[in-house]
Amino acid sequence: MRPPSPPRRGPRFGALVDSGLMLQGGVQGSSPLLRLFTRWVRRPLLPMMRLWRRNIQLKVVVTTLLMSLGVVLLLGFVVMSSVSNGLLKAKVNAAQSQADGGFRAAQEQANTAHQPTGQGGDAADGPTAQNAAVWLSELAEQLASGGQNAFYVVTLSSSASDSGSVRGPRASGGVDPIQSVPVDLRDRVDGGSLAYQSNTRIDFIDHRESQPGLVIGKQLSDLNGDSYQLYYLFPLTQEEESMNLVRGTLATAGLFVVVLLGAIAWLVVRQVVTPVRMAAGIAERLSAGRLQERMKVTGEDDIARLGEAFNKMASNLQLKIQQLEELSRMQRRFVSDVSHELRTPLTTVRMAADVIHEARVDFDPVTARSAELLADQLDRFESLLADLLEISRFDAGAAALEAEPIDLREVVRRVVGGAEPLAERKGTHIRVVGDQQPVVAEADARRVERVLRNLVVNAVEHGDGKDVVVRLAAAGGAVAVAVRDYGVGLKPGEATRVFSRFWRADPARARTTGGTGLGLSIALEDARLHGGWLQAWGEPGGGSQFRLTLPRTADEPLRGSPIPLEPDDSRRHRGLGGAGLPLAGGTKRATVPHQAPPDRVPPPVPAKAPIAPRLARAAALDVDPTALPGSGARVVPRQAWEESGAERAPGEGSESGADVENGSYGEAASPTGAAAAAEAVESMRADADADSAAPLSTDAAADSDTPNSTDASADSDVRTGADAGAGREEEASRGR
Repeated sequence: MRPPSPPRRGPRFGALVDSGLMLQGGVQGSSPLLRLFTRWVRRPLLPMMRLWRRNIQLKVVVTTLLMSLGVVLLLGFVVMSSVSNGLLKAKVNAAQSQADGGFRAAQEQANTAHQPTGQGGDAADGPTAQNAAVWLSELAEQLASGGQNAFYVVTLSSSASDSGSVRGPRASGGVDPIQSVPVDLRDRVDGGSLAYQSNTRIDFIDHRESQPGLVIGKQLSDLNGDSYQLYYLFPLTQEEESMNLVRGTLATAGLFVVVLLGAIAWLVVRQVVTPVRMAAGIAERLSAGRLQERMKVTGEDDIARLGEAFNKMASNLQLKIQQLEELSRMQRRFVSDVSHELRTPLTTVRMAADVIHEARVDFDPVTARSAELLADQLDRFESLLADLLEISRFDAGAAALEAEPIDLREVVRRVVGGAEPLAERKGTHIRVVGDQQPVVAEADARRVERVLRNLVVNAVEHGDGKDVVVRLAAAGGAVAVAVRDYGVGLKPGEATRVFSRFWRADPARARTTGGTGLGLSIALEDARLHGGWLQAWGEPGGGSQFRLTLPRTADEPLRGSPIPLEPDDSRRHRGLGGAGLPLAGGTKRATVPHQAPPDRVPPPVPAKAPIAPRLARAAALDVDPTALPGSGARVVPRQAWEESGAERAPGEGSESGADVENGSYGEAASPTGAAAAAEAVESMRADADADSAAPLSTDAAADSDTPNSTDASADSDVRTGADAGAGREEEASRGR
């Protein structure tokens, strides 16, 4: 069997189908033409929908209007029904009374004028028929004359065969008897002896406008004894005019009531909404930093109490924020002052340490090892001091961005080249992906290189000897660099905490490079200074990925990143790929940042400067640093710390930093320890006596006898424990 041929279509229809504007098989999907029509219809409605969602006063007023309109319509329907039923009932009763009287009068006249017909004559064609026709005409006019045009009278023959004879239809007032009397009513009257009624339209033979009416009919006998149908037609013109008047009055009154209720609702809701809008506006200004804003309170009602409570809350918030800002300024000033003040004695100590370090070949092994430890710890202290100064500049808002067009490939190459020695020692290979095309953006090369160096070094340290992948990409108005490692990874919740200052996932973990615990915090601030994002992703045992996203042009807001935050080789994506499902990260770009944009960063508060309480503890050891605001440190009590140091077995010297977690610098940072060190250096310079350094060498030797002393000097995370050990050595030297 041959398949049916496709339907023929004109050239215009074929062009629409071929261009895709219409679907060939009917509207089975969403065609472009249908989508265009839907968009064209929805476009003018969008402002109204937006206004409806945002304006509670409009919602209340419109709801009130709709409900009022419904109530008015319901009441109008009830009133109209009652009035209509009342008018019609009165009209029907009057019409029935009038018709009954007419029926009786007509029958009485017929009985009075009855004349028997002859035995051999034809009743239909004889003189009697002529008399009956005349009598019917006179009867119709006579009965209608008493109504003064309040009703019309129609006579019809009972037999259809008589419709064209002399006993045909008769009517008064120019009424069309055939069109004015319904056929079903004539059938009912012809089949019974009772009076029947029905609604009708009264038509006239002179083409006057038809009128609504009520017709009542009954079958009677004429003067010859033949049956005929007598109908009374009552116009309902007055009743219709009355109904129109009532309908118009109700419509006008209902419209006025609806408008009045809408105006009342608008005024009433305005009294409630206006203070709420004022509170919302003042709350927005308070959140923007204008803490002196207050609500205007009038009266003593609920709205007034709300305003008073709001003003009281704003005053308390202003007071607390001012206190926190003052404390934050004091903390930042303290960090900045201490950091700057430490530079001078640190320079002196560095000079003395360099002299000792250069002359270590002339010392005995214990003293030479002490000189090396002193140089290493000074390097760490200088790095920490530099990071503290950088953090203080960020907190004070003094960090400046020197943006210029740079190719991130060159920055990545320098970072990878600098990390190669560490990667070789760890057995890690660093691969760069996506460097075939230029990745150019307006950025500060020094800050971007510092961020990437921190990310790459951390990836090598935590990569457990596995490969580290550095990926570059550019799309739209953004460029991104992602550093992926396959080491220990991050636990749930650590992706955001990893950027906190002095935070470590594993405090007891030893590293092979010097770190201060501030690298990622500084990197995050550098990214925010560029208007970019620095985000982290990780899974336990599956590695982690840090992504730096920067705008191509300075001061351009970011809308997405060309590299998904979660890599394609994560466990979840591998599971989706094995199930045949599309990868979430490979099909769409990340558009929601995991951190606040720079323009929405709140003003500095103590939580942004947690360094000052730690330095404050270094100056006053009798204060518990965990009780200071902004400190998230867990500090082991000093008694337990000293006991652990007293009971430490040989070989456990490298774990001293695990006892004091982030936030405690130990006794090495105290002014007493620094003064003792300065006095020792001055005495060594003045006397040049090797015996003056003997106590220090002895104590240093006591610590260096442990098998893991080299690891302790190389521990990058536990720098606070190393500083504490140095402080104990100096105190012991000063005591002896």
